[in-house]
Amino acid sequence: MDKRILIVDDCAPIRGLIREFIELRPGIKVCGEAADGFEGVEKGLELKPDAIILDFSMPRMNGLQAALILRQVAPDIPIILFTMYKDAVIARLARNVGVASVLSKTDQLTILADEVQRLIASPN
Repeated sequence: MDKRILIVDDCAPIRGLIREFIELRPGIKVCGEAADGFEGVEKGLELKPDAIILDFSMPRMNGLQAALILRQVAPDIPIILFTMYKDAVIARLARNVGVASVLSKTDQLTILADEVQRLIASPN
């Protein structure tokens, strides 16, 4: 059975690119998308994905706020914070709320796909 990924980003073209790269990997499918952290939390609870990719800067609820809630209600789902604003402070804050990895949007999307594959392959 395919592993299911939820993509949460306020930019539809970015969500599309992430979907494209993630679904190039065998056994991985995107099960849903959300345009902000609030919707991401709702879809995370509804869809119960195997991993979640969260943007940091989004309307209504940012990625750190969403990750904090998701960790409380779904502690076994690995979360990747995928952001334009990667720095040591954000990385530390992300780890403090339970984010498994922090990656920069300036990196190649294959790095993101590799990290998703690594996280869903490792035991929870």
